[in-house]
Amino acid sequence: MGRAYEFRKERKFKRWAKMSIQFTRLGKEIVMAVKSGGPHVETNSRLRTAVQNGKAVNMPKDRIDAAIKRAISKDETNYEEIVYEGYAPHGVALLVETATDNTNRTVANVRSYFNKNNGALGKTGALDFIFHRKSVFQFDPQERDLEELEFELIDSGLEDIFVEEDEEGNDVAVLHTSFEDFGKMQRALEEKGIEVKSAKLERVAQSFIEVSEEQAVDVLKLIDKLEDDDDVQAVYHNMAE
Repeated sequence: MGRAYEFRKERKFKRWAKMSIQFTRLGKEIVMAVKSGGPHVETNSRLRTAVQNGKAVNMPKDRIDAAIKRAISKDETNYEEIVYEGYAPHGVALLVETATDNTNRTVANVRSYFNKNNGALGKTGALDFIFHRKSVFQFDPQERDLEELEFELIDSGLEDIFVEEDEEGNDVAVLHTSFEDFGKMQRALEEKGIEVKSAKLERVAQSFIEVSEEQAVDVLKLIDKLEDDDDVQAVYHNMAE
């Protein structure tokens, strides 16, 4: 258990230290949302979602407001969204979402992380058979009857609903629908008065790779390097828990 246990313990503490990085990523998402759909949450669903996600992780209101004001400014750089695909050690697939104002810097950094950690950067679209883009909503299940809610949300595109533990060990209800049904489900949850903790478009793995504890450490080292990069918004993998 030694090496793997110590690495996972260290990684847990490191995640707590990444709050400022998380705020930076959410700030970028707010800027991109404003640039694409305007500064008003009432008419810009992407911005409404970004602000909602910021509040869910206790992002200060003044930082949210500052990001919106920056986005309105003509001097604020827009970000290009690029997805990189590849394999970590031991055959684990990785999909890396980035938002960058310098594509040359970003691709050079991502390639370096893969190369230095025994991974291999692949071609765009190579992992389409592994990762499907899904709309993922999370909310507090409280005393809700999820079976009844499942029936009520079928017409809004519900594909799956289940309860899992978050990083703090609390129960959270997770709801999946298709990429195309994001807006429809968002409206349905709002109409039912369900306070969503997070609403995201995520890459959900359809198949998984079993690895040993020692092999998982190798994979997580590469994931950590990628997640530490300022241009990286999210990293997805298909390593079995």
